[in-house]
Amino acid sequence: MKHLATTALLAALTTSAPASAQEERRSLPAASITAADIDAVSPALGKYTQDTVLGELWSRRDLSPRDRSVVTVAALIARNQTVELPFYFERALDNGVTAAELSEIVTHLAFYSGFPNAMSAVVVAKDVFARRGIGVDQLPPASPDLLPQDEAAEAAREKTVRDTVGSVSQGVVDYTDMLFDDVWQRPGLAPRDRSLVTVSALIVSGQSAQVTFHLNRAMDSGLTKAQASEMLTHLAFYGGWPNVFSVVPVVKEVLAKREG
Repeated sequence: MKHLATTALLAALTTSAPASAQEERRSLPAASITAADIDAVSPALGKYTQDTVLGELWSRRDLSPRDRSVVTVAALIARNQTVELPFYFERALDNGVTAAELSEIVTHLAFYSGFPNAMSAVVVAKDVFARRGIGVDQLPPASPDLLPQDEAAEAAREKTVRDTVGSVSQGVVDYTDMLFDDVWQRPGLAPRDRSLVTVSALIVSGQSAQVTFHLNRAMDSGLTKAQASEMLTHLAFYGGWPNVFSVVPVVKEVLAKREG
């Protein structure tokens, strides 16, 4: 039963028509609008998109193009913003994110942004995969051999969840254990990247209360202070300034405690 959701997502990702010819690359990140469409509504938006976002932002140091793709895809899926997903799925593959990693990102975010958002991403990803000739043989299996856990850290996490949630909903406790024992241990996405996806999704969803735990987990897995800082800069454009400013005090406290 616990692998049912993952199996459904992977099946949907790989059920597609035969691959067609590679579509011409667009200069602006939208699947159903053109630069002319944007200029007809807001020439300033077109300018900022082309010059500031796709020009300056994606060229900044401290976060690689691959990591920027991971952060962006996570943000778009978490916010269910599918119009731009085709462009950014393609860009992610061009930037070195593998189809297997994209598959895992979609599965992971089913738990952190909701299964309906993940299913919306499936609709987009299956067409991108079809165009690229990506089949099920390139995707993670539904039930792989899981990564080993830090047993002491996991025992502490389980106790915290039981103590804080158990009296309210035992079901949440049980499925949270499944989330960390199963989903988080899937080997198709490196622990550092899985945490980067989670933190990005939490920030753009305005869930700053959960960021402390997951940002610490990300940095324990190798995310640097410079990368965390640049992640905020990137997400200001893809999740909005208010969400980033709301999480700044949380990030500041995490960094201060780790440096103390």
